[in-house]
Amino acid sequence: MKPGIHPAYGPVVFRDRAAGFAFLTRSTATSDTAVEWEDGRTYPVIDVEVSSASHPFYTGTQRIVDTAGRVERFERRYGSGRRGR
Repeated sequence: MKPGIHPAYGPVVFRDRAAGFAFLTRSTATSDTAVEWEDGRTYPVIDVEVSSASHPFYTGTQRIVDTAGRVERFERRYGSGRRGR
């Protein structure tokens, strides 16, 4: 790699506040805030809105959307002959 053209790559904590979940990894992302990790060291922390601890696909709380039923309900409510207006 060419020196001086790549961002610094170091340890960062990603924290999902909604789920109370955090993990330490390496990244080029930076932050002005820091948190003390389990090992006693202080690392930059980046708050994320969704992680594997809160995403419905990973938690098993995913809901299946009935798109066919929604289309039928729309056609019953508004009629299917209203196209082209």
